Amino acid sequence: MGILWEVSFVEFLFVTIVLGGGGAWMIGRSTALTWSGWGLLAFYLLLLTIAVRFIHFSLFNGSFLLPLSTFDTGLYYAVIDYIVLFAIAAAGRVFVRNRQMARQYGFLGKASA
Repeated sequence: MGILWEVSFVEFLFVTIVLGGGGAWMIGRSTALTWSGWGLLAFYLLLLTIAVRFIHFSLFNGSFLLPLSTFDTGLYYAVIDYIVLFAIAAAGRVFVRNRQMARQYGFLGKASA
């Protein structure tokens, strides 16, 4: 058990970073494309975090929020997963939003003659 991963680093890398991170990037992208707020992104990430924790639990014998005997461990690693997924989603959102703004308001960056 590590500070960031529960079972192994490879399992954390595969489930949280690759699978969950891909979903988080898409959540950030979709909230940027629809001009939705950060609150909706946070809610979607909460649902994704629960799904990621369930994958940790079901495939790799990690802890989940239930039963209550493993609630504290499951909550700790859920918070870690949420923070990692939020960072990836925020990067996706900022990346797409910057491209939207550059395309829409490209004339602002050009010097006038």
